[in-house]
Amino acid sequence: MPGLKPDTALRAILLAGLVFLLATSLPGHLSADSVTQLYEGRFGVRESFGPAVYAKILGLFDEVVPGTGLYVTASALILTWALISLIDLRGRASWWAVGFAAIAAASPTLLLIQADVWKDVLFANLSVAGFVCLAHAAKAWDGEHRPWLPLAAAAFALAVAMSVRQNGLVLVVFAALALGWTAGSRGWRSGLAWGVGGLVGVIVLAQTLGVLAQPRGSGPDQALSTGLRILRHYDIVGAVAHDPTLKLEAIAKANPKAVAVIKAEAPKVYSAERVDFLDSSPALGTALWLTPETAISAQWFDLILRHPGAYLAHRWDAFIQVLINPVLERCNPIFVGVEAPVERLELLKIQPGREPSDLAMSNYATWWYVTPFYSHLAFAAAALIVAGFLVFRREAADMVIAGLMLGVLAFTASFFVVSIACDYRYLYALDLAAVAGLLYLALDPPVFRSERRP
Repeated sequence: MPGLKPDTALRAILLAGLVFLLATSLPGHLSADSVTQLYEGRFGVRESFGPAVYAKILGLFDEVVPGTGLYVTASALILTWALISLIDLRGRASWWAVGFAAIAAASPTLLLIQADVWKDVLFANLSVAGFVCLAHAAKAWDGEHRPWLPLAAAAFALAVAMSVRQNGLVLVVFAALALGWTAGSRGWRSGLAWGVGGLVGVIVLAQTLGVLAQPRGSGPDQALSTGLRILRHYDIVGAVAHDPTLKLEAIAKANPKAVAVIKAEAPKVYSAERVDFLDSSPALGTALWLTPETAISAQWFDLILRHPGAYLAHRWDAFIQVLINPVLERCNPIFVGVEAPVERLELLKIQPGREPSDLAMSNYATWWYVTPFYSHLAFAAAALIVAGFLVFRREAADMVIAGLMLGVLAFTASFFVVSIACDYRYLYALDLAAVAGLLYLALDPPVFRSERRP
């Protein structure tokens, strides 16, 4: 089209992608986890160890418009705003960015997964938006005035993100480092004060949100302790599966009968793909859950300190599953429609099943399996390359976006310790951040100029 500018075309593509997403996917795709958290949010109860803040968010949107349609719209709008506002950070756009945006907007990364009602999607959207707000603050930073509005928006977005995914603390640390770098133009003391202050402020805000999200009468939140116990069960069983000679002395002292059961069942039911396979052995579940928490904790620490070979072998296998997805189809790369217990859906007045449009989108997504858009490893490489270019150019906003790239790489690495399943969505934040980073880089391709600090 004559006279069409690339920034206009870029905005139009991203907005068109949003409209198409909403037209084809509302009110969103709900798995059993999604329905459980919507139920908790609507009725103000706690029945799972999912994040209370996420259930509260779903409940707040549900109060305005029953269901998840409004929530999905708001979540997707946050991401769309963040991507479009990258144009303002550079003040220009190239046709390279338009081309990349067209491909990204057509990919399942933006066109399908955004409609899944999962905390992982909201975490990814808020993480990208939080860093983009921080980048705007860095660009506007000067000696006398502080851009308080984008700083506050960044803090709130990152606090909510951390509240819905606990290892999101890793990204908050990198945001604090980026803030410290920005404030460090006036000296290292200023940078240190802002960085530490920002980190503490976001953590306190996240903890406050967690407390406020707890339903009345639910008591202390057990989500973290329950999740940690499941992780320890998985690590103990995984280590035994890798090294059957382990003695499990701490468990033997507290529950001697459990040791024989664990050793007998571990080789049968253990899978690096997901912890759920442990549930196929009722005897194993009974042995683990009847063992006191103190014994499980002591055995887990003993495993790490005295038998690191078995522990690391298990952790490596689990990490490879979530990072590379060797058998992609077994790691839930696509989810469409509504699939949850019927009795819970009846209480929420939600119809189960899949619409023809859902099936069409599912089939469409399979065509992307062989592309880099379904490879966490490819996105990790892209994030590393983007970070390298931006650190070299080193403009104010560049350092924040580079912080996002390095932050999601560190977030990904944290799954070496905490991964319990290979589900594709767990590393969606990596994919989405890499898309944002590539788009930012393509807006104004590096010409190896630098605005370095004196």
